[in-house]
Amino acid sequence: MLTLTNVCRTFNKGTVNEKQALTDISLHLNQGDFVTIIGGNGAGKSTLLNLIAGAFPCDGGSIVLDGVEISQLPEYRRAKYLGRVFQDPMRGTAGDMGIEENLAIAYRRGKRRTLRWGITKEERALYREKLKMLDLGLEDRMTSKVGLLSGGQRQALTLLMATLQKPKLLLLDEHTAALDPKTAATVLKLTRELIGRGGLTTMMVTHNMRDALEYGNRIIMMNEGRILFDFQGEEKKNLTVEDLLQKFQSTQGKDLISDRMLLS
Repeated sequence: MLTLTNVCRTFNKGTVNEKQALTDISLHLNQGDFVTIIGGNGAGKSTLLNLIAGAFPCDGGSIVLDGVEISQLPEYRRAKYLGRVFQDPMRGTAGDMGIEENLAIAYRRGKRRTLRWGITKEERALYREKLKMLDLGLEDRMTSKVGLLSGGQRQALTLLMATLQKPKLLLLDEHTAALDPKTAATVLKLTRELIGRGGLTTMMVTHNMRDALEYGNRIIMMNEGRILFDFQGEEKKNLTVEDLLQKFQSTQGKDLISDRMLLS
């Protein structure tokens, strides 16, 4: 489904602030892979997702999504292939618009726009059905402005919007990091259900190593813009948090220092 070949990215090139964010990243994802990505701060995790999404161009290498070379496509052209959920619950929705209006925008992603009436009865029924899956009572508040929802409700809605039109690739960038533990657990449970129901190919960045072990069929560990390990299958199932820490330390000669990961 996704193939990255020798992808690189350098920020502030040629200045005193030059930073090599990604170095020769090569990665292949099969249809239905659910990959969790871990690493310390500045490891390149979010940069990798942003590069795939087209937030900025890569300096070299290629990105092929479902047989389509997307390396040179602008972000808006890639949007029809991708579903994205950000760390900040406010980024994935339009707060001044209603719940059903946000869903309508997501439902039309990648389709031709017309001047016909905005939301049909059939669409409204579909949105109500999808909202019931969240078990948050939002199906009875479809005309409410999204800005009135809590952070957890907005993130759950964003996740639903990202998967409403089945994306070729779902990108989750620490999408529970800004939520309290109980709400984060609810959103993660919903994440698993939506991915499983749709058979979605997914990349999920997380600082929580227990979540990385519990979710998905692969774990990628990154450091300083490189992929250190790619665990999958039985090897991934048998891993523990202690194993991950030891493998990082044995490779880098230092501890995996990230306050958020240790607190996790």
